[in-house]
Amino acid sequence: MLGSTHGTLTTDSRRARVIACGEQPGPAVHGRPAEVDDLDVGGRPLYADVPDLDRFFRPESVAVIGASDAEGRPNTGVTRQLIDWAGRVGARLHPVHPTRPSVFGIPCVGSVADLPEQVDLAVLLVADPLPLVGQLAEAKVKFAVVFASGFAETGEEGAAAQERLAAAVAESGMRLLGPNTNLNAFSSFREDLDGPGIALITQSGHQGRPVFALQELGIRLTHWAPTGNEADLETADFLSWFAERPEVGAIACYLEGLKDGRSFLLAADRAARRKVPVVAVKVGRTETGARTAASHTGKLTGADTVVDAAMRQYGVIRVDGLDELQDTAALLARARPPRAEGVVVYSISGGTGAHFADLATEAGLRLPALSEAKQAELHQWIPEFLSVANPVDNGGHPVGDWRGRKIIDVILADPSVGVLICPVTGPFPPLSDRLVQDLVDAAEETDKLVCVVWGSPVGTEPAYREVLLGSSRVATFRTVGNCITAVRAYLDHHRFVTGYRSPFDEAPRTPSPSFRKARALMRPGQQLSEHAAKQLLRAYGIRVPREQLVTSAAAAVRAAGLVGYPVVMKASGARIAHKTELGLVKVGLTSASQVRDAYRELTDTARYEDVSLDGVLVCQMVERGVEMVVGAGHDELFGPTVTVGLGGVLVEVLRDTAVRVPPFGEEQARDMLEDLRGRALLDGVRGRPPADLDALVEVVLRVQRMVVELGDEVAELDINPLMVLPRGQGAVALDALVVCR
Repeated sequence: MLGSTHGTLTTDSRRARVIACGEQPGPAVHGRPAEVDDLDVGGRPLYADVPDLDRFFRPESVAVIGASDAEGRPNTGVTRQLIDWAGRVGARLHPVHPTRPSVFGIPCVGSVADLPEQVDLAVLLVADPLPLVGQLAEAKVKFAVVFASGFAETGEEGAAAQERLAAAVAESGMRLLGPNTNLNAFSSFREDLDGPGIALITQSGHQGRPVFALQELGIRLTHWAPTGNEADLETADFLSWFAERPEVGAIACYLEGLKDGRSFLLAADRAARRKVPVVAVKVGRTETGARTAASHTGKLTGADTVVDAAMRQYGVIRVDGLDELQDTAALLARARPPRAEGVVVYSISGGTGAHFADLATEAGLRLPALSEAKQAELHQWIPEFLSVANPVDNGGHPVGDWRGRKIIDVILADPSVGVLICPVTGPFPPLSDRLVQDLVDAAEETDKLVCVVWGSPVGTEPAYREVLLGSSRVATFRTVGNCITAVRAYLDHHRFVTGYRSPFDEAPRTPSPSFRKARALMRPGQQLSEHAAKQLLRAYGIRVPREQLVTSAAAAVRAAGLVGYPVVMKASGARIAHKTELGLVKVGLTSASQVRDAYRELTDTARYEDVSLDGVLVCQMVERGVEMVVGAGHDELFGPTVTVGLGGVLVEVLRDTAVRVPPFGEEQARDMLEDLRGRALLDGVRGRPPADLDALVEVVLRVQRMVVELGDEVAELDINPLMVLPRGQGAVALDALVVCR
């Protein structure tokens, strides 16, 4: 879409650019140096290796360093659990202790150097793991786990200790989980459950327990990765590996912070390519939550609006509560892809159906009205005075006999229906027992999703405990809210992955012809003048008004004649951020005398305000259009970001903006516009013509290209207002602010 602005250069050209600009090759990607072909034009990775974690979860041999069987010692309980776990996975376990001949009857060795074989996994039950890293590397240990706390979660001193540990591990070639982690990875998983399961990633071990407990309801859990402080192995590593596992139907995450935003996006991209759903609770929506998370794991929580946008870009389903996490992950892990997106609500009560329909529609689910023919068919068994359009109200009695199953089958046979939801507000045996059994039997014979909301607060009824929980085909929920959240996520996920194309495949790897011209305009540590900022935009093909920079009243008059009346005059200087508030803008000037007077007023005001000028801009006046803002910033976690929203002088009041993290394509740029509350303004209101959406999207993509190429050199960029003209007439950047890093 960006045409010649993108340009094409060879890999050798990219390599030459890296050398010419004094850049270093990109960061190591999971232990190996990043090659030029793995990097985008800004030097960020486009690819991440997937670590082979099979020997971490299923090792053949394990060393427990600091093993103990002394009564009352914390290490004793841990050692006992590791011995039990090693027995379950068939691993040989070697206790390591300098003074004990044996632990729990198993012979001990005195040091890592004395291990009788090369081990896959070493578990370190010591307060200071750093001295052991070199020894483990010499013994060619593949993985290590560090439980000890007192690292980045405790402050600067702890963070420095964690950096030393991470550096030693990186040099060793070994992979490490922790520090500040726990035993969740070595929990006892049920082996009698089959079908796709849930893989769990948590940065707080306790927060994963509700998902782990799903096994008691017959839902399989395949792995649990408690990542802790992530000095080495991080969420992204486990996310990538789980996405490759055939037994994993969904990945559930509890995240307090991310070690590296780019790594997380690459891992989420891998899951999206493989159509594996990822459901996440991400702490940090509030300042208090972000602060508490940082003190817990010592990682960046990131600006929440950016985190939220980045997750949506790659199909990560963000939920708020642990109950939503378990219910949504369970549904996505086991449900087949939808045959249709229509949802039908089926109940024994008109009130229940109406209430559920309200909530479901408000949440964005589509409840199509059943056809006249389908309604007539249902009225064979349901009284005529009851509504069966959708929701379907059966009145109660038909569920107690042969009619109940007939009704369910007819609904599921409708080609517009992909999901059937039956809310059971409270049990009413024996009719509710018959209803539940009919739903379970129908679910076994259809490829469509059947959901039941069992609203009883007791939860001990046989219909629930024995029939519903005994079925792997019916998705059972205890609350209406969780059911709606999960079904919406289910439909959204499959819609997303069906059309998913990885933006990393199309990310630019070589600089455009605009790059060198733009880089020459940058002034490190300074804010550019409006004139220089517009030159930067022009270099990337973003349209700006006709204008001239002048330094005298006479030159201003000549410039106005060339630009064409009416004109706008603005003071231009490197440190002017809010010209309107300072009285440094004059609009609608129509004569030479007005231009001369305006020049004098602007320069006098600048002197009074002690503002240094590089001149006065005489600009073409552009009036007809919708004022938007397009900007870019730098997030501490994800790097460059691009924002679009309603612009003008009220931009900071309205705060109606949408953000995305590069790389993204045209579809995501258009989705940004759909996120805006004031989106209707672009379609034309009160007789105004529709705005040129194509031109607006083009500007968003060109700004993205600019900040990706210039990388960290751009601290802040704002085009405000960007005047989006009527359809087919383009968009013009009337003002611009650029702050160089």
